[in-house]
Amino acid sequence: MSGGIVAAMTEEGEMNALADRMARAYEGGDLDGVAACYAPDALLWHNFDGSEQTVAEQLDATRWLGENLKDLRYEVVARHFFDGGYVQQQVVHGTLIKDGEPFAMPTCMNVTVRDGLVTRLDEYLDSAHLAPLEND
Repeated sequence: MSGGIVAAMTEEGEMNALADRMARAYEGGDLDGVAACYAPDALLWHNFDGSEQTVAEQLDATRWLGENLKDLRYEVVARHFFDGGYVQQQVVHGTLIKDGEPFAMPTCMNVTVRDGLVTRLDEYLDSAHLAPLEND
């Protein structure tokens, strides 16, 4: 094997570990762990509102999610790597705190990674899946 192939495999392995670490931090409501996965100047974008968020704003959204869902779990359907990042298809599962009903929301993320940290995350989801999280 050439050195380039080994380096690419190592990079993919590191990105895979980062993706798993990030999912576990989100599932556990570990805000420090979530923040540690992102570069300080990282931006997060969502297709349903076209807005970009800072990491601090994302942590607020993560807090909100934790206030509305318990038993949060990320089911990774597929993860594909590219030079400098990965695309992940997943289903976010949980139980609605307000009524105990199950919750499931398919999403897809395009994630850019530099120096072992997420520098940009573009998330795609159908906003209709957020309706059960709204307070009545």
